[in-house]
Amino acid sequence: MSKFFSERFSSLTPYIPGEQPRERKYIKLNTNESPFPPSTAVIEAIANEAEFLNLYSDPTLKELREALAATYGVEPGNVIATNGSDEALNFITMAYADKGFAFPDITYGFYPVFCTLNRVNYREIPLKEDFSVDIEAFVNAPENVIIANPNAPTGINLPLTEIERIVSANPERVAVIDEAYVDFGGESAVKLIEKYPNLIVVGTFSKSRSLAGGRLGFAIAAKELISDLDAIRFSTNPYNVNRLTLKAGAAALADAEYYKNNAAVIAANREYTAEKLKYMGFEVLPSKANFLFIRSDKIAGGELYRRLKERGVLVRHFTKPRIADYNRVTIGSKAEMEAFLTETEEILNEIR
Repeated sequence: MSKFFSERFSSLTPYIPGEQPRERKYIKLNTNESPFPPSTAVIEAIANEAEFLNLYSDPTLKELREALAATYGVEPGNVIATNGSDEALNFITMAYADKGFAFPDITYGFYPVFCTLNRVNYREIPLKEDFSVDIEAFVNAPENVIIANPNAPTGINLPLTEIERIVSANPERVAVIDEAYVDFGGESAVKLIEKYPNLIVVGTFSKSRSLAGGRLGFAIAAKELISDLDAIRFSTNPYNVNRLTLKAGAAALADAEYYKNNAAVIAANREYTAEKLKYMGFEVLPSKANFLFIRSDKIAGGELYRRLKERGVLVRHFTKPRIADYNRVTIGSKAEMEAFLTETEEILNEIR
């Protein structure tokens, strides 16, 4: 850092994104991207909008808000669109800073980053021994809460009844449910929005809707909460979603069957891969996401990651002590998973 860097950020540990190598062709199973391209309708929508890039995007987000509202059975006033779901999470930590936040100790790494960046107090609640969320601890937490469901990087999903217990426990705090991976087997909490005015559900187009490079997220909540987030949005970047992404998002929602079928294929590939890994002796956490969290007693997590990378397969390894023996493996196409399984088996055979 330079000598000019603000002292207020001295304790900031930046979020480290997954590798995006350009030097060679990898089988990329490290950043939870979709193996499927956007639908033809999305590509056409982007192409048709390109000639208008000399004009600002719609700051009201009207077309996309209406499309999201229709998709999720709410009103446009219950929805905000953001530059990736990360921006929604950043707005939330700013808007509800006073009570601070609580979230699991093993979860999406941006939660503590946003809190630190915005000088918001936070507390990490340890997951249980089996990596499941400690429901009682969150029910009794005095802070606002953020829970990724399914959780990342574990993939473990909480049933909606448990989510409702947390949301209903304290109506004076905000409960944020981050549903980045819900389309691969979870159950959305959006249906609880009308019942609980303190609930915010955050979603993304990066996973099941194949728009990781488009940077599009959203939040659904009571109109009063969305008004709070809009106040932050208009105070930072009123043109936060570009013209091409707005059109791409609306087109993706209209082409729902394409993405629903893709998510079903990914879920099937996940179950197939999990069974093969278990047969090889891996511990595989139960996942409802588009990835698996795996560990072997035959090889350290870091070593497996490095050996796979040498063979042209990228997975995600974390160095946090509690999960250093694990790797997170994104579920790709059937061919990609077969290649991953083949390379993994060969590595285990070499060790033997």
